[in-house]
Amino acid sequence: MLFRQLFDAESNTYTYLIADPNTKEAMIVDPVLEQVERDLKLLQELGLTLRYCLETHIHADHITGSDKLRAATNCLSIVPDSSHVSCANRYVKDGEILQLGEVFIKAIATPGHTDSHYAYLLNNDRVLTGDALFIRGCGRTDFQSGNAGTLYDSVTQRLFTLPDETLVYPGHDYRGYTVSTIGEEKHWNPRFVGRSRENFIELMSALNLPNPKKMMEAVPANEHCGNVIQVT
Repeated sequence: MLFRQLFDAESNTYTYLIADPNTKEAMIVDPVLEQVERDLKLLQELGLTLRYCLETHIHADHITGSDKLRAATNCLSIVPDSSHVSCANRYVKDGEILQLGEVFIKAIATPGHTDSHYAYLLNNDRVLTGDALFIRGCGRTDFQSGNAGTLYDSVTQRLFTLPDETLVYPGHDYRGYTVSTIGEEKHWNPRFVGRSRENFIELMSALNLPNPKKMMEAVPANEHCGNVIQVT
């Protein structure tokens, strides 16, 4: 499997490029609009054909590059099945498996950060956790129908039940981390270690974080696959 972790410094977002080295078929997970030219250049350099743009959820902190990549490559836009998106080509369901040659991508429903959020398990050895689980942290739950109790259940019952050696690749990082493991996060993640569901809910409700800078622009744009909605 060809695997690349790419970073957008403005939104602290990780984008992932996954491909089968034999078929040269590729997928990009959580593309960022401002980084589309970078992604297209990398696809060309590696001789890859982009088949899918896959989203973990509808983002509030950046606009997706999905539609622009689709226009350039004729790839399919794929989003979680309960997302409020009408322009996607396909809606992935919990437990569904996407395939690129010998690369298998299993969708795992992990709601809580938003009401429609998925993690993706790649070849059973690494998981793209989106905003459900960060390295030593987790995504917020105070907008987009987020729910702290639901997120606690998603992480503890769906992600923490994966093998300890499973590599964790998050959707964002704000402290310079790039990769962890399920075992590490079960042992060291301060949002979850030693916390009951009720205690986690209390913690998340007390965070009092400011809204993402691009939220008012990004959410409606991402509900249209990255087309910016002009407000008049």
